Amino acid sequence: MIKRFGEVPRKDQHYRIRPGVYALLPRDGQLLLTCQYDPAPDFQLPGGGIDPNEAPIPALHREVMEETGWKISTPRRVGAFRRFVYMPEYDLWAEKICHIYLARPVLCLGAPTEDGHSALWMPAQAASSILGNAGDRHFCKLLSDCS
Repeated sequence: MIKRFGEVPRKDQHYRIRPGVYALLPRDGQLLLTCQYDPAPDFQLPGGGIDPNEAPIPALHREVMEETGWKISTPRRVGAFRRFVYMPEYDLWAEKICHIYLARPVLCLGAPTEDGHSALWMPAQAASSILGNAGDRHFCKLLSDCS
């Protein structure tokens, strides 16, 4: 059973399962995050949905690059959680299955290519309180507790 964070699913709502990959990216005591500005600023672990016929690791590399501009190496899966949300950009009620990876940011190739995103570095302890969802905060806290 994958631990649930956030809202309890509504009994009157159908949810589409949406698997995704997200990265904890520590470097020199800092953690690389992304901030999505629309509709309001939301600090997140870089990552997102796995496209149809896409494997998780290539999806992780693609999503981190799109949202931060960084290449990563040595991703290692550290856990997963699920959350039930409405995704207005897709007009979709989703059960998000969030696979969390620990990886090493190795090279910044430029600014994020995904509109409305910016990359920022933050101490892991501070990140664990500012991240926009409880699952991200949980895994960030585990990382900062191990540092």
